[in-house]
Amino acid sequence: MALHLIKMAVGVASLEALARRQRDRIERAGNGEGEGEAVFRHYTRNVPRRAPQLLDGGSIYWIIKGAIRARQPIRAIHRRTPEEGRKRCELQLDPVLVATMPQPHRALQGWRYMEDADKPEDLLLGSGTDAADGDGLPPDMAAELRALGLL
Repeated sequence: MALHLIKMAVGVASLEALARRQRDRIERAGNGEGEGEAVFRHYTRNVPRRAPQLLDGGSIYWIIKGAIRARQPIRAIHRRTPEEGRKRCELQLDPVLVATMPQPHRALQGWRYMEDADKPEDLLLGSGTDAADGDGLPPDMAAELRALGLL
């Protein structure tokens, strides 16, 4: 069973802002792998000890404005030692952000593991009947109504 990471998207106000920030970083870094396939690289201080489970279909889930709102599949995990000598962990992520059902989550430092059973469902955008059963309501409104038990 896959294992996932949860991480704060610090300084990001929306899913669109996170996507824009990542696109800009990919373009500046020229992160093409092999045949020009884009890869988003995210660096952390510590290497996950449960890396094999993360690589078995795991994703990193992004907390934006107090709720988990998106995920990105984890493609690879590497240990890196840049020129300044500090060891770091490079997470290679799929560049496509997948919107999820907003799931409230407290702020945290670093990252945490999340079991597969606890992950939020992917949001089916543009289907008319989103996974929220909110009949096309904005995700924030649907999440608030769900928290109140009205959806």
